Amino acid sequence: MSTPVNRYKSVLLIDDNEIDNFINERMISTSGFSNKVVVKTSCDDAILFLKEVENNADAIPDIVFLDLNMPGKDGFAFLADFESLSDIVKGKCRIVVLSSSISPDDINRASTNPYVIKYVNKPLSEKYLSAIVL
Repeated sequence: MSTPVNRYKSVLLIDDNEIDNFINERMISTSGFSNKVVVKTSCDDAILFLKEVENNADAIPDIVFLDLNMPGKDGFAFLADFESLSDIVKGKCRIVVLSSSISPDDINRASTNPYVIKYVNKPLSEKYLSAIVL
């Protein structure tokens, strides 16, 4: 694999599927996209993590990969909760929706969120990673 032009300090991966997390974490690490990947399997855990690191700029992830379809709170609920986080977190984190949903409503709803910079379909690939530019 070639190393993408972009290299980010840290990434947060939010997905309830352990297999997807394993594959996506490996793709992010081995491609050189980011050396640090934090994995959370629920939206609540992810929001709690972001609140915990909000006063440590180095620990705030540059990119958040967010699955939409999860039990309990889904990706849209995460986006609503994200809105209430500190300006520091909202200013640094850029959200990439990483979903298996091909619903035009989901794609439109996610893509029009001001914090979402890209919508990509699973599985994550080096091509998708190289297209993510902040």
